[in-house]
Amino acid sequence: MNEITREVSESISHIVRELNYESGSAIPILQRVQERLGHVSPGMIQQISDLTGIPASELYGIVTFYSQFHLEPRGENIVRVCHGTACHLAGAERVTHAVEMATGAKDGGTSEDGRYTVERVACLGCCSLAPVVMINEEAHAKVDPDKVKSMFRQFEKKIHEAENTDEKPSEGKDHA
Repeated sequence: MNEITREVSESISHIVRELNYESGSAIPILQRVQERLGHVSPGMIQQISDLTGIPASELYGIVTFYSQFHLEPRGENIVRVCHGTACHLAGAERVTHAVEMATGAKDGGTSEDGRYTVERVACLGCCSLAPVVMINEEAHAKVDPDKVKSMFRQFEKKIHEAENTDEKPSEGKDHA
């Protein structure tokens, strides 16, 4: 089972005490752990099980069923590539491959530097703009493989500018 640090262990213990464990509180506990620690690893699941008496298999089932939970740490920036019907037909597979090359993260994984997590999603609800890629909350429309490099160059430029102004790079702006 995955080892966890003392700091993480103390944080989990605090969360369980804070939520006054009772029947039916598995999801709120997992949500709070995810919120505070960024993911819910197998080692974290085991500790929650030990503290609450909820079988680890039940907690693991919850974490793997709901898409809001993640077993592995995620990147600083989440890149979602739509693979709904319209996006699929418009070349989402090629776009995904270009995104993987630009970020260094495989589909479903995180780049080694921790900057990007790439996710394939069923639909982003922007079918008339297919194919669509979202970087954090910023939508990019009619993306083709050739546009991906410049899209990430512009995003990195925004990150650099935001670091100088303490503003998140994708707040409040859509590029759809």
